[in-house]
Amino acid sequence: MKYYEKDRAQSLPVEEAVGKILLHDITRIVPDLFKGPAFRKGHVITEADVDQLLDLGKQHVYVACLNGEIHENDAAQRIARAAAGKNIRLSDPKEGKVGFTAGISGLLKIDVAGLTQLNSVPEVICSTLHTHQTVTEGQELAGTRVIPLSIDETHVMAAEDVCKKFFPIIDIRPFAGVDVGLVVTGSEVFSGRINDGFGPVVQKKFEELGSRIMGKKIVSDDMDMTVAAIRQFVDDGAGFIAVTGGMSVDPDDLTPAAIRNAGGDVMFYGAPVLPGAMFMLAYIDDVPVIGLPGCVMYYRASIFDLVVPRLLAGEPVTRTDIIQMGHGGFCSSCKTCRYPRCSFGKN
Repeated sequence: MKYYEKDRAQSLPVEEAVGKILLHDITRIVPDLFKGPAFRKGHVITEADVDQLLDLGKQHVYVACLNGEIHENDAAQRIARAAAGKNIRLSDPKEGKVGFTAGISGLLKIDVAGLTQLNSVPEVICSTLHTHQTVTEGQELAGTRVIPLSIDETHVMAAEDVCKKFFPIIDIRPFAGVDVGLVVTGSEVFSGRINDGFGPVVQKKFEELGSRIMGKKIVSDDMDMTVAAIRQFVDDGAGFIAVTGGMSVDPDDLTPAAIRNAGGDVMFYGAPVLPGAMFMLAYIDDVPVIGLPGCVMYYRASIFDLVVPRLLAGEPVTRTDIIQMGHGGFCSSCKTCRYPRCSFGKN
């Protein structure tokens, strides 16, 4: 229940309560048909409400005066508008709360430092999903409200100043649709002894993020063949290259060395994420090249889902970012995967 200081509450005849804030719900009952709120706490009483209140048997109501303060609905709207980026939709206020939903599909971006400062403003709260997760259009992302039924103008202005400093506090970055070159390694796949099970998984993941596979090359566990496949995709104008398999320390696992020999400037090899420890990110002529360990094929959520969406949204992923993924980077391997509605990837 939202609080309101007792010394600011008044019991008034309904005729004198116009323009004031109702401090309690008023129930309407129609025998055998309806029972529910005719007026909710926080409603600002109007002239048109007086007769209905009298019909409900209410000659007196508990109310509070705004006295120059801002009603909870108006305050929440102002704060939400100040915090939301252009790709966010805002709900109408309801009982003092304004909701944020995704206007597009993409990567959710929360300015955590700004959110922390916003929640430090007296009587203001804003609650969000974790940043850096993939969201879909129409998905609920956050909500904001003020604690009392009305709030001092200075607090709302302070909240708006925080939002201006860190704008936008809540937004979504669209994914860039790129042409992806896919290199599948493995002598057993190249020779036809087994079917390629890795490529279709990676293709589906990229397509769900708005990109397309421009071509797939299956290569043996051979350095020259793997290097040539990577370089061919670079020459053909790929905007992203994914190399599957061959990422461990077995003698036949040559992918890390092949990415380096193809001209890859390695940002990192190895990540404190399970599944996904043997992941590599490199760049060749500004084209991101990733080395994907086998776990990406077997787990619904892995290092792929923590890194690739950020890259496609134009977000640089640094070694420091990878190091920080250790907190929350352990997948619980739930019997029914609920990612991203779980702790995996949240830090």
